[in-house]
Amino acid sequence: MLRGKQRIHSKPGAGEIDSCRWWQEQERAIIRPPLTVALGATAARSLTGKTLTITKAREAPLVLADGSECWVTVHPSFLLRIPDEERRREERARFVEDLQRIRARSEALVAA
Repeated sequence: MLRGKQRIHSKPGAGEIDSCRWWQEQERAIIRPPLTVALGATAARSLTGKTLTITKAREAPLVLADGSECWVTVHPSFLLRIPDEERRREERARFVEDLQRIRARSEALVAA
């Protein structure tokens, strides 16, 4: 655990992500959501079992093993850690676009 400009919490390792995956799969089996949003690479890995890059994964929804959609975007804490103000604004705008696209897709699924 570091303080200051360093991360306070470390990212979970692959083993930690994989060992918790059964729990998430059980929850999803009960709820059966048609759409899931993965906020960040760790969440995307926990849902897909694969290491993904956010840049590629946010282009289109992924299809999970149960046939539902998984939309990937950045974790909001990422936006807070960007030192350059202009880049932070650009990434925030892209994050908002991602959420708007996901919301529209979610509404379409509910209406269907």
